[in-house]
Amino acid sequence: MGPGPVNAHPRVLRAMSADLLGQFDPEMTGYMNQVMALYRPIFGTQNRWTMLIDGTARAGIEAALVSLVTPGDTVLVVDFGRFGLLLQEILGRIGARIETVDAPWGKTVLLDVIAAAIERTGPKVVATIHGDTSTTMAQPLDGLGDLCHAAGALLYVDATATLGGMDIAADRWGADIVTGGLQKCLGGPSGSAPITISDAAAEHIFARRHTEAGIRAADMVDGNGPRIGSNYFDLAMIMDYWSEKRLNHHTEATSMLYAARECARVALGEGLEARYARHAAAGRAVTAGLRAMGLTVFGDDRFRMTNVTGVYIPESVDGERVRAAMRDHFEIEIGTAFGPLAGRIWRIGAMGYNAMKHKVLITLGALEACLRAEGFVLPAGAAVTAALEAWEA
Repeated sequence: MGPGPVNAHPRVLRAMSADLLGQFDPEMTGYMNQVMALYRPIFGTQNRWTMLIDGTARAGIEAALVSLVTPGDTVLVVDFGRFGLLLQEILGRIGARIETVDAPWGKTVLLDVIAAAIERTGPKVVATIHGDTSTTMAQPLDGLGDLCHAAGALLYVDATATLGGMDIAADRWGADIVTGGLQKCLGGPSGSAPITISDAAAEHIFARRHTEAGIRAADMVDGNGPRIGSNYFDLAMIMDYWSEKRLNHHTEATSMLYAARECARVALGEGLEARYARHAAAGRAVTAGLRAMGLTVFGDDRFRMTNVTGVYIPESVDGERVRAAMRDHFEIEIGTAFGPLAGRIWRIGAMGYNAMKHKVLITLGALEACLRAEGFVLPAGAAVTAALEAWEA
Protein backbone atom coordinates (compact mmCIF):
# COMPACT_ATOMS: atom_id res chain seq x y z
CA MET A 1 0.00 0.00 0.00
CA GLY A 2 2.79 2.39 -0.93
CA PRO A 3 3.13 4.79 -3.89
CA GLY A 4 3.89 1.95 -6.30
CA PRO A 5 4.59 -0.65 -7.42
CA VAL A 6 1.51 -2.34 -5.99
CA ASN A 7 0.20 -5.89 -6.13
CA ALA A 8 -0.51 -6.95 -9.69
CA HIS A 9 -3.96 -8.15 -10.67
CA PRO A 10 -4.09 -11.99 -10.75
CA ARG A 11 -5.38 -11.91 -14.32
CA VAL A 12 -2.29 -9.97 -15.37
CA LEU A 13 0.04 -12.46 -13.70
CA ARG A 14 -1.76 -15.34 -15.42
CA ALA A 15 -1.51 -13.60 -18.79
CA MET A 16 2.24 -13.27 -18.37
CA SER A 17 2.62 -17.03 -18.05
CA ALA A 18 1.54 -17.61 -21.67
CA ASP A 19 4.16 -19.01 -24.04
CA LEU A 20 6.35 -16.65 -26.07
CA LEU A 21 5.71 -15.85 -29.71
CA GLY A 22 8.00 -14.84 -32.56
CA GLN A 23 8.30 -11.14 -33.24
CA PHE A 24 6.50 -11.39 -36.60
CA ASP A 25 4.06 -14.16 -35.71
CA PRO A 26 0.58 -13.02 -36.83
CA GLU A 27 -0.73 -13.75 -33.34
CA MET A 28 1.98 -11.50 -31.87
CA THR A 29 1.38 -8.61 -34.26
CA GLY A 30 -2.35 -9.08 -33.70
CA TYR A 31 -1.81 -8.58 -29.97
CA MET A 32 0.19 -5.45 -30.76
CA ASN A 33 -2.71 -4.04 -32.76
CA GLN A 34 -5.08 -4.90 -29.90
CA VAL A 35 -2.84 -3.08 -27.41
CA MET A 36 -2.88 0.03 -29.59
CA ALA A 37 -6.68 -0.01 -29.68
CA LEU A 38 -7.09 -0.84 -25.99
CA TYR A 39 -4.90 2.01 -24.76
CA ARG A 40 -6.51 4.78 -26.81
CA PRO A 41 -9.51 5.18 -24.45
CA ILE A 42 -7.25 4.79 -21.40
CA PHE A 43 -5.18 7.72 -22.66
CA GLY A 44 -8.30 9.63 -23.75
CA THR A 45 -7.12 9.88 -27.35
CA GLN A 46 -7.72 8.95 -30.94
CA ASN A 47 -3.98 9.00 -31.69
CA ARG A 48 -2.87 6.37 -34.18
CA TRP A 49 0.51 6.16 -32.45
CA THR A 50 -0.53 4.57 -29.16
CA MET A 51 1.72 1.68 -28.20
CA LEU A 52 4.32 0.41 -25.71
CA ILE A 53 7.94 1.19 -24.96
CA ASP A 54 9.87 -1.79 -23.58
CA GLY A 55 11.23 -0.80 -20.17
CA THR A 56 9.96 0.74 -16.97
CA ALA A 57 7.96 3.95 -16.96
CA ARG A 58 11.21 5.91 -17.10
CA ALA A 59 11.93 4.29 -20.47
CA GLY A 60 8.80 5.96 -21.82
CA ILE A 61 9.85 9.31 -20.38
CA GLU A 62 13.32 9.07 -21.88
CA ALA A 63 12.06 7.87 -25.25
CA ALA A 64 9.66 10.82 -25.43
CA LEU A 65 12.22 13.45 -24.47
CA VAL A 66 15.19 12.16 -26.47
CA SER A 67 12.98 11.85 -29.56
CA LEU A 68 11.42 15.32 -29.20
CA VAL A 69 14.38 17.37 -27.98
CA THR A 70 17.68 18.13 -29.68
CA PRO A 71 20.73 19.66 -27.97
CA GLY A 72 20.22 23.38 -27.45
CA ASP A 73 16.41 23.26 -27.61
CA THR A 74 14.63 25.25 -24.91
CA VAL A 75 12.35 23.11 -22.75
CA LEU A 76 10.10 24.53 -20.04
CA VAL A 77 9.63 22.08 -17.15
CA VAL A 78 6.67 22.43 -14.79
CA ASP A 79 8.41 21.47 -11.55
CA PHE A 80 6.48 20.66 -8.39
CA GLY A 81 8.24 17.56 -7.04
CA ARG A 82 10.91 14.92 -7.46
CA PHE A 83 9.78 13.87 -10.92
CA GLY A 84 9.93 17.39 -12.30
CA LEU A 85 13.55 17.20 -11.22
CA LEU A 86 13.85 13.89 -13.09
CA LEU A 87 12.66 15.55 -16.29
CA GLN A 88 15.40 18.13 -15.83
CA GLU A 89 17.97 15.37 -15.22
CA ILE A 90 17.09 13.64 -18.49
CA LEU A 91 16.90 16.90 -20.43
CA GLY A 92 20.28 17.95 -19.08
CA ARG A 93 21.83 14.77 -20.43
CA ILE A 94 20.25 15.47 -23.82
CA GLY A 95 21.81 18.93 -23.81
CA ALA A 96 18.59 20.94 -23.69
CA ARG A 97 18.40 24.51 -22.45
CA ILE A 98 16.19 24.03 -19.40
CA GLU A 99 13.79 26.61 -18.03
CA THR A 100 11.48 25.90 -15.09
CA VAL A 101 8.27 27.17 -13.58
CA ASP A 102 8.08 25.98 -10.01
CA ALA A 103 5.79 25.36 -7.07
CA PRO A 104 6.72 24.29 -3.54
CA TRP A 105 6.30 20.57 -2.80
CA GLY A 106 2.65 20.10 -1.85
CA LYS A 107 1.40 22.72 -4.33
CA THR A 108 0.84 22.85 -8.09
CA VAL A 109 1.57 25.56 -10.67
CA LEU A 110 -1.24 27.88 -11.76
CA LEU A 111 -2.06 27.93 -15.47
CA ASP A 112 -1.53 31.68 -15.81
CA VAL A 113 1.92 31.31 -14.23
CA ILE A 114 2.79 28.65 -16.82
CA ALA A 115 1.42 30.91 -19.56
CA ALA A 116 3.72 33.72 -18.44
CA ALA A 117 6.69 31.34 -18.37
CA ILE A 118 5.91 30.13 -21.91
CA GLU A 119 5.79 33.73 -23.13
CA ARG A 120 9.03 34.53 -21.32
CA THR A 121 11.06 31.51 -22.44
CA GLY A 122 9.69 30.59 -25.89
CA PRO A 123 10.14 26.83 -25.42
CA LYS A 124 10.14 24.18 -28.11
CA VAL A 125 8.66 21.69 -25.60
CA VAL A 126 6.76 22.09 -22.34
CA ALA A 127 7.18 19.06 -20.07
CA THR A 128 5.20 18.27 -16.94
CA ILE A 129 4.24 15.50 -14.57
CA HIS A 130 0.52 14.84 -14.15
CA GLY A 131 0.56 13.18 -10.72
CA ASP A 132 3.83 13.38 -8.79
CA THR A 133 3.91 10.63 -6.16
CA SER A 134 6.70 12.39 -4.28
CA THR A 135 4.28 15.15 -3.28
CA THR A 136 0.95 13.34 -3.93
CA MET A 137 -0.21 16.33 -6.01
CA ALA A 138 -1.84 16.26 -9.48
CA GLN A 139 -1.13 19.18 -11.80
CA PRO A 140 -4.28 20.53 -13.56
CA LEU A 141 -3.72 20.27 -17.31
CA ASP A 142 -6.88 21.49 -19.05
CA GLY A 143 -5.95 24.39 -21.31
CA LEU A 144 -2.21 23.78 -21.18
CA GLY A 145 -2.01 22.28 -24.67
CA ASP A 146 -3.71 25.32 -26.16
CA LEU A 147 -1.14 27.60 -24.53
CA CYS A 148 1.71 25.44 -25.84
CA HIS A 149 0.41 25.19 -29.38
CA ALA A 150 -0.33 28.93 -29.59
CA ALA A 151 3.35 29.46 -28.81
CA GLY A 152 4.53 26.81 -31.29
CA ALA A 153 5.54 24.36 -28.55
CA LEU A 154 4.79 20.67 -28.06
CA LEU A 155 3.42 19.38 -24.74
CA TYR A 156 4.81 16.27 -23.00
CA VAL A 157 3.01 14.78 -19.98
CA ASP A 158 4.29 12.02 -17.69
CA ALA A 159 1.21 10.20 -16.38
CA THR A 160 3.06 7.24 -14.88
CA ALA A 161 1.33 7.47 -11.51
CA THR A 162 -2.20 8.27 -12.71
CA LEU A 163 -2.80 6.28 -15.90
CA GLY A 164 -5.77 4.00 -15.29
CA GLY A 165 -6.70 5.63 -11.98
CA MET A 166 -7.44 9.27 -12.79
CA ASP A 167 -8.95 10.79 -15.92
CA ILE A 168 -6.24 10.98 -18.58
CA ALA A 169 -7.41 13.20 -21.43
CA ALA A 170 -4.58 13.49 -23.93
CA ASP A 171 -6.77 14.93 -26.68
CA ARG A 172 -8.68 17.33 -24.43
CA TRP A 173 -5.45 18.50 -22.80
CA GLY A 174 -3.82 18.95 -26.19
CA ALA A 175 -0.89 16.81 -25.07
CA ASP A 176 1.46 15.73 -27.85
CA ILE A 177 3.03 12.82 -25.97
CA VAL A 178 1.76 11.17 -22.81
CA THR A 179 3.60 8.26 -21.19
CA GLY A 180 2.68 5.93 -18.34
CA GLY A 181 3.54 2.74 -16.53
CA LEU A 182 1.76 -0.45 -15.53
CA GLN A 183 2.87 -0.76 -11.91
CA LYS A 184 0.55 1.74 -10.30
CA CYS A 185 -3.14 2.30 -11.13
CA LEU A 186 -3.14 -0.24 -13.98
CA GLY A 187 -2.29 -3.06 -11.56
CA GLY A 188 0.56 -4.65 -13.50
CA PRO A 189 4.30 -5.18 -13.07
CA SER A 190 6.90 -2.57 -13.84
CA GLY A 191 8.58 -3.13 -17.18
CA SER A 192 6.38 -1.68 -19.93
CA ALA A 193 5.60 1.98 -20.64
CA PRO A 194 2.42 2.79 -22.57
CA ILE A 195 2.77 5.88 -24.76
CA THR A 196 0.57 7.93 -27.04
CA ILE A 197 1.90 10.34 -29.66
CA SER A 198 -0.02 13.05 -31.53
CA ASP A 199 0.26 13.51 -35.30
CA ALA A 200 2.19 16.75 -34.73
CA ALA A 201 4.72 15.02 -32.50
CA ALA A 202 4.95 12.07 -34.89
CA GLU A 203 5.74 14.43 -37.77
CA HIS A 204 8.49 16.02 -35.72
CA ILE A 205 9.90 12.61 -34.74
CA PHE A 206 9.83 11.20 -38.27
CA ALA A 207 11.74 14.26 -39.47
CA ARG A 208 14.57 12.87 -37.32
CA ARG A 209 14.28 9.28 -38.62
CA HIS A 210 17.63 7.64 -39.36
CA THR A 211 17.09 3.90 -39.77
CA GLU A 212 20.02 1.76 -38.67
CA ALA A 213 22.05 0.00 -41.32
CA GLY A 214 21.20 -3.56 -40.35
CA ILE A 215 17.48 -3.19 -41.05
CA ARG A 216 17.22 -0.41 -43.63
CA ALA A 217 16.13 -1.16 -47.18
CA ALA A 218 17.76 0.42 -50.21
CA ASP A 219 14.75 2.64 -50.92
CA MET A 220 14.48 4.11 -47.39
CA VAL A 221 14.91 7.85 -47.04
CA ASP A 222 16.03 9.38 -43.76
CA GLY A 223 14.58 12.53 -42.29
CA ASN A 224 16.24 15.92 -42.59
CA GLY A 225 16.50 16.49 -38.84
CA PRO A 226 19.29 15.52 -36.48
CA ARG A 227 19.49 11.84 -35.59
CA ILE A 228 17.81 10.89 -32.32
CA GLY A 229 20.53 10.52 -29.70
CA SER A 230 19.51 7.06 -28.46
CA ASN A 231 19.16 3.90 -30.50
CA TYR A 232 17.03 1.95 -28.04
CA PHE A 233 14.72 4.88 -27.30
CA ASP A 234 14.46 6.06 -30.92
CA LEU A 235 10.71 6.52 -31.30
CA ALA A 236 10.94 6.81 -35.08
CA MET A 237 12.28 3.25 -35.36
CA ILE A 238 10.00 1.90 -32.63
CA MET A 239 6.99 3.40 -34.43
CA ASP A 240 8.12 1.72 -37.65
CA TYR A 241 7.91 -1.64 -35.86
CA TRP A 242 4.44 -0.89 -34.50
CA SER A 243 3.30 0.24 -37.96
CA GLU A 244 2.38 -1.88 -40.94
CA LYS A 245 6.08 -1.84 -41.89
CA ARG A 246 6.93 -4.16 -38.96
CA LEU A 247 10.51 -2.97 -39.24
CA ASN A 248 11.96 -4.86 -36.29
CA HIS A 249 14.04 -2.64 -34.04
CA HIS A 250 14.59 -4.79 -30.95
CA THR A 251 13.06 -7.96 -29.58
CA GLU A 252 9.67 -7.03 -28.17
CA ALA A 253 9.17 -7.86 -24.48
CA THR A 254 6.47 -10.41 -25.21
CA SER A 255 5.44 -11.25 -21.65
CA MET A 256 5.17 -7.54 -20.84
CA LEU A 257 3.01 -7.02 -23.90
CA TYR A 258 0.70 -9.76 -22.56
CA ALA A 259 0.69 -7.95 -19.21
CA ALA A 260 -0.07 -4.55 -20.73
CA ARG A 261 -2.84 -6.03 -22.84
CA GLU A 262 -4.45 -7.66 -19.81
CA CYS A 263 -4.09 -4.51 -17.68
CA ALA A 264 -6.07 -2.61 -20.31
CA ARG A 265 -8.68 -5.38 -20.65
CA VAL A 266 -9.24 -5.35 -16.88
CA ALA A 267 -9.52 -1.56 -16.81
CA LEU A 268 -11.92 -1.30 -19.73
CA GLY A 269 -13.93 -4.27 -18.47
CA GLU A 270 -14.52 -2.45 -15.19
CA GLY A 271 -15.33 0.78 -17.05
CA LEU A 272 -13.07 3.80 -16.81
CA GLU A 273 -15.55 6.03 -15.01
CA ALA A 274 -16.24 3.31 -12.44
CA ARG A 275 -12.52 2.75 -12.07
CA TYR A 276 -11.82 6.44 -11.50
CA ALA A 277 -14.65 6.57 -8.97
CA ARG A 278 -13.18 3.57 -7.12
CA HIS A 279 -9.79 5.25 -6.89
CA ALA A 280 -11.42 8.49 -5.72
CA ALA A 281 -13.37 6.59 -3.04
CA ALA A 282 -10.19 4.89 -1.87
CA GLY A 283 -8.34 8.20 -1.68
CA ARG A 284 -11.19 9.82 0.27
CA ALA A 285 -11.27 6.90 2.67
CA VAL A 286 -7.52 6.95 3.32
CA THR A 287 -7.57 10.70 3.91
CA ALA A 288 -10.59 10.56 6.22
CA GLY A 289 -9.14 7.66 8.19
CA LEU A 290 -5.81 9.38 8.72
CA ARG A 291 -7.49 12.56 9.90
CA ALA A 292 -9.71 10.60 12.25
CA MET A 293 -6.54 9.28 13.91
CA GLY A 294 -5.49 12.86 14.60
CA LEU A 295 -2.83 12.87 11.89
CA THR A 296 -2.12 15.78 9.53
CA VAL A 297 -2.46 15.07 5.81
CA PHE A 298 0.21 16.63 3.58
CA GLY A 299 -0.46 18.97 0.69
CA ASP A 300 -3.29 20.93 -0.93
CA ASP A 301 -6.63 19.10 -0.83
CA ARG A 302 -7.74 20.75 -4.08
CA PHE A 303 -5.03 19.04 -6.10
CA ARG A 304 -4.55 15.76 -4.26
CA MET A 305 -3.98 12.63 -6.35
CA THR A 306 -6.75 10.12 -5.71
CA ASN A 307 -4.37 7.17 -5.44
CA VAL A 308 -1.56 8.35 -3.12
CA THR A 309 -1.93 10.23 0.17
CA GLY A 310 0.88 11.84 2.14
CA VAL A 311 0.62 12.14 5.92
CA TYR A 312 2.97 13.76 8.42
CA ILE A 313 4.75 11.40 10.80
CA PRO A 314 3.95 12.46 14.38
CA GLU A 315 6.97 14.03 16.09
CA SER A 316 6.80 11.49 18.93
CA VAL A 317 6.94 8.52 16.54
CA ASP A 318 9.81 6.71 14.83
CA GLY A 319 8.51 6.57 11.26
CA GLU A 320 10.75 3.76 10.09
CA ARG A 321 9.91 1.62 13.12
CA VAL A 322 6.21 2.01 12.32
CA ARG A 323 6.81 1.05 8.69
CA ALA A 324 8.77 -2.02 9.83
CA ALA A 325 6.00 -3.01 12.23
CA MET A 326 3.40 -2.66 9.48
CA ARG A 327 5.47 -4.97 7.31
CA ASP A 328 6.43 -7.47 10.02
CA HIS A 329 3.09 -7.80 11.81
CA PHE A 330 0.56 -7.17 9.03
CA GLU A 331 2.55 -7.76 5.80
CA ILE A 332 1.57 -4.27 4.62
CA GLU A 333 4.07 -1.89 3.07
CA ILE A 334 3.56 1.86 3.19
CA GLY A 335 5.95 4.32 1.60
CA THR A 336 8.61 6.66 2.85
CA ALA A 337 9.42 9.94 1.09
CA PHE A 338 12.10 11.78 -0.90
CA GLY A 339 14.05 15.02 -0.74
CA PRO A 340 12.71 17.67 1.66
CA LEU A 341 9.95 15.30 2.78
CA ALA A 342 12.26 12.38 3.68
CA GLY A 343 11.57 11.30 7.25
CA ARG A 344 8.68 13.77 7.51
CA ILE A 345 5.80 11.99 5.79
CA TRP A 346 4.55 8.53 4.93
CA ARG A 347 2.92 7.95 1.56
CA ILE A 348 -0.01 5.55 1.49
CA GLY A 349 -1.17 4.27 -1.88
CA ALA A 350 -4.53 2.76 -2.76
CA MET A 351 -4.46 2.04 -6.47
CA GLY A 352 -5.14 -0.59 -9.09
CA TYR A 353 -5.84 -3.99 -7.54
CA ASN A 354 -5.31 -2.48 -4.08
CA ALA A 355 -7.85 0.34 -4.36
CA MET A 356 -10.38 -1.82 -2.53
CA LYS A 357 -12.44 -1.01 0.53
CA HIS A 358 -11.23 -3.92 2.64
CA LYS A 359 -7.56 -3.26 1.85
CA VAL A 360 -7.90 0.40 2.84
CA LEU A 361 -9.68 -0.52 6.08
CA ILE A 362 -7.12 -3.20 7.00
CA THR A 363 -4.27 -0.77 6.30
CA LEU A 364 -5.79 1.93 8.50
CA GLY A 365 -6.49 -0.56 11.29
CA ALA A 366 -2.91 -1.83 11.10
CA LEU A 367 -1.49 1.69 11.17
CA GLU A 368 -3.62 2.50 14.22
CA ALA A 369 -2.28 -0.56 16.03
CA CYS A 370 1.34 0.27 15.15
CA LEU A 371 0.97 3.90 16.22
CA ARG A 372 -0.60 2.82 19.50
CA ALA A 373 2.36 0.48 20.10
CA GLU A 374 4.63 3.53 19.71
CA GLY A 375 2.71 5.32 22.45
CA PHE A 376 0.79 7.64 20.15
CA VAL A 377 -2.62 8.39 21.65
CA LEU A 378 -5.52 8.22 19.20
CA PRO A 379 -9.27 7.43 19.31
CA ALA A 380 -9.73 3.68 19.02
CA GLY A 381 -11.50 2.54 15.85
CA ALA A 382 -12.20 6.05 14.60
CA ALA A 383 -10.11 5.64 11.45
CA VAL A 384 -12.04 2.67 10.10
CA THR A 385 -15.40 4.27 10.88
CA ALA A 386 -14.41 7.52 9.15
CA ALA A 387 -13.00 5.65 6.16
CA LEU A 388 -16.20 3.64 5.71
CA GLU A 389 -18.27 6.81 5.74
CA ALA A 390 -15.94 8.54 3.28
CA TRP A 391 -15.93 5.58 0.90
CA GLU A 392 -19.70 5.83 0.53
CA ALA A 393 -19.78 9.65 0.32
